[in-house]
Amino acid sequence: MTLDQVNKGQKFQIVLIPDKHISAQAIRLGIHEGAILTCVYKFPAGPVVIQNGMQEIAIGRGLASKIQVKLLDKGDAKKCSATI
Repeated sequence: MTLDQVNKGQKFQIVLIPDKHISAQAIRLGIHEGAILTCVYKFPAGPVVIQNGMQEIAIGRGLASKIQVKLLDKGDAKKCSATI
């Protein structure tokens, strides 16, 4: 599944950011493979807004369609947030 398919309110984990240049820039924002994030809003035909801690970041749909993620169920999200 890709980031552009995540719905508002869902927690997810980044699985793969295929572009090394984008991956290097995303690390500066705390977005990396293995990061646990939340989708806070999806603009119709626009960016996906994700939350990392107290920071919200808008990611364009084109880029979001290239980032591989996996959805976390409530049990997984609780386990991950306990270790952060």
